[in-house]
Amino acid sequence: MARLTPLDLDNLDPEQQRVADEIRSGPRGGLRGPFDAWLRAPGLAEHAQKVGAYVRYNSSLPRDLNELAILLTGKHWRAQFEFWAHSRLAIEAGLDPAIVEAVRTGQQPPFTRDEERVIYDFVTEYYATGRVSDANYERARAAFGEAGVVDLVGACGYYSLVSMTLNVFEVELPEGVEPPLGE
Repeated sequence: MARLTPLDLDNLDPEQQRVADEIRSGPRGGLRGPFDAWLRAPGLAEHAQKVGAYVRYNSSLPRDLNELAILLTGKHWRAQFEFWAHSRLAIEAGLDPAIVEAVRTGQQPPFTRDEERVIYDFVTEYYATGRVSDANYERARAAFGEAGVVDLVGACGYYSLVSMTLNVFEVELPEGVEPPLGE
């Protein structure tokens, strides 16, 4: 059960309304996921959603690889809503459904491109150790450039914030959707 009562979108204060309108008029088109919680602190909501818009829509990483990093982050934090939402987006972006399923179940994904493995190794090593080895850093830099590595770190950091928000406030999955990461 969600910890927050959904905001009454017809009775937001002026700052909340401004930020909500900005989010709804952007590429997301709605206030799903962490936004209801964040609107309680509209200053955070305003800035976080701008970082998220960059990370999701303007990253230098190819969209499917960016989504892989997001899925790995959602899996790491066991963020059910995040994993559910981005599983669909990852497949739409061209990530093989078998990779999505392997990430979901904790199996070794059947990668067909080295760039997928680079993202996987970089992100999983960081979440396992809190560091990235020189070898994995150099592989990522060679594959995506320095800006790409920064964008990869940005995606993981932003979606860690999203995952924490979803988990702390127990944001519920849509009705009828089973938790993709188990109970």
